[in-house]
Amino acid sequence: MGGCFSKPKPVELKIEVVLPEKERGKEELSASGKGSPRAYQGNGTARHFHAEERLPAPHPYPGPQDCVEAAVCHVKDLENGQMREVELGWGKVLLVKDNGEFHALGHKCPHYGAPLVKGVLSRGRVRCPWHGACFNIGTGDLEDFPGLDSLHKFQVKIEKEKVYVRASKQALQLQRRTKVMAKCISPSAGHSSSTNVLIVGAGAAGLVCAETLRQEGFSDRIVLCTLDRHLPYDRPKLSKSLDAQPEQLALRPKEFFRAYGIEVLTEAQVVTVDVRNKKVVFKDGFKLEYSKLLLAPGSSPKTLSCKGKEVENVFTIRTPEDANRVVRLARGRNAVVVGAGFLGMEVAAYLTEKAHSVSVVELEETPFRRFLGERVGRALMKMFENNRVKFYMQTEVSELRAQEGKLKEVVLKSSKVVRADVCVVGIGEWVGRQVRGVALGQSLPSPASVPASVRSRSPPDGTPLTGLGLGDAPRDGCPHGDPSTACPPPPPWLRDGTWGWDPLAGCGAGRGGQGAVLGVAAGPAQAPVPPTEPWVLSPQMMQTNVPGVFAAGDAVTFPLAWRNNRKVNIPHWQMAHAQGRVAAQNMLAQEAEISTVPYLWTAMFGKSLRYAGYGEGFDDVIIQGDLEDLKFVAFYTKGDEVIAVASMNYDPIVSKVAEVLASGRAIRKREVELFVLHSKTGDMSWLTGKGS
Repeated sequence: MGGCFSKPKPVELKIEVVLPEKERGKEELSASGKGSPRAYQGNGTARHFHAEERLPAPHPYPGPQDCVEAAVCHVKDLENGQMREVELGWGKVLLVKDNGEFHALGHKCPHYGAPLVKGVLSRGRVRCPWHGACFNIGTGDLEDFPGLDSLHKFQVKIEKEKVYVRASKQALQLQRRTKVMAKCISPSAGHSSSTNVLIVGAGAAGLVCAETLRQEGFSDRIVLCTLDRHLPYDRPKLSKSLDAQPEQLALRPKEFFRAYGIEVLTEAQVVTVDVRNKKVVFKDGFKLEYSKLLLAPGSSPKTLSCKGKEVENVFTIRTPEDANRVVRLARGRNAVVVGAGFLGMEVAAYLTEKAHSVSVVELEETPFRRFLGERVGRALMKMFENNRVKFYMQTEVSELRAQEGKLKEVVLKSSKVVRADVCVVGIGEWVGRQVRGVALGQSLPSPASVPASVRSRSPPDGTPLTGLGLGDAPRDGCPHGDPSTACPPPPPWLRDGTWGWDPLAGCGAGRGGQGAVLGVAAGPAQAPVPPTEPWVLSPQMMQTNVPGVFAAGDAVTFPLAWRNNRKVNIPHWQMAHAQGRVAAQNMLAQEAEISTVPYLWTAMFGKSLRYAGYGEGFDDVIIQGDLEDLKFVAFYTKGDEVIAVASMNYDPIVSKVAEVLASGRAIRKREVELFVLHSKTGDMSWLTGKGS
């Protein structure tokens, strides 16, 4: 799963910081790093991987013995807008004809290996049919996410009406290309208490930010810090493959970080961010100054707060160690999953072949109801029931009972008692798990000195302001109607009551809330001290209203362009990639804006569900296909417009819809209704005009 949109209204906090116009130029980083005004200091220590080793680079011009060349088709074999997978030596190539020109690329998506010939060709790029990654057909470069690598681009020539392709044998085997990156040339890297770029959080957003900086030629120091003990890894795989080991999940080997001088601080928790003095303090007391800061703290799982919560063998899935231990304890025994969202259902599906019994406890009537609707939710629920999963719906956990300290039974509010040797809790997440507070570097003003528009979190013109409201670790008990979960307290620097904090907005009791969020400025900065000239930053650029501070990932609210700039929080994998890249580009003053269409997926019992768009608030669902056979496409509409689509066994419909939405064209409800009424073959040419 790549995330979930069902959540409460995000918490927003206003921070007023003024940067005079004459200082703004100093804030830009140049690609060479020379724009940084900060001098390195010789003291301080860091836990990191040193940049002594270098990855071997393939020769840019392989010799004839390293290449293969052959005629792959006649020029008339492909029409404009068509793709074909062709044999070349011992490998395969994706051949594309667009606007009369032929292009040859790697044939598999570097993300999970999807055959790109089954994807969508549009606007000079091919979109993956499985997870929506996009590649430029002229260069092979990755243009939209998920994934980190690009495609190889091969030479094409036309001779005597035949199309010839020339490719290196190594490229044919690898089927992926890591873009050229700069290397760190800072003499003080690894030995200083200051850095040009500090990235808090080593998930998708943090890693993509670091890689993008290097791809754009930035050669100064980058420090990436994470609470995890591992280098960045593919977190969505945890709940789909509980047996996976850390090395199998790693997004990059440690040699990669060494080669490109990206320092990684593991098991490092930031406790204070002083944005006035551009300094962070870690839990162990280590201090690090920065020039640019990316806050991408991710999220942490909510836990139960019921009676017996302290018993052994009750887990949330956050790390590979969590997942591995769950599957070991569940073998041949009774497993209970609390929560029928994406994570809970993925875990339940995986455990059916391992455990003696699998039970799911959920407050809603059907799984995924708020996300996928009642009919799709019931169809998926039936699939699980056919695979021996027992559901306890419209109830909650009231007690966890133990025998000799270890879980033995789960007691429900419906009075049912479920046998359980291991329990997995998947009831939502809090954001900002790595950053426990953000300090202004000065004493906070009294409430009377703060403008009313800031205290009420709305400026006079009605444009919402946002800042850096980071969720703390949850406290026990929730005063908002859900005693089984915890709600977040304010960050430490908010606890004097000076600045507004709405724990209900961050809690989302019973609503699948995502916790407090870190906002992105959408209007003029308001200041508790009289401003000289406000610095207005663009939310599409992932810039906060604090100079030099950027935000990305689960903790961010931002305006979604194709939904009329509606402010959203979309905490899933693909979106984090895109936000990380945009943040990096704007650290380099490239004025990039985020424009991606949300795309997520899940896999259960060998079947994949794909989803694109942003369906929160849908008022109707139009279904084409057969829910009973789990071969369908569901269009989610609001008023007259399609706002999201989900499918099973109906590729590449979700990628086609994503590409249409990305182009800026709206899909009308009437178009879909006519498609469902008249289509007997599943033809989707009405979407792109190029056939299905």
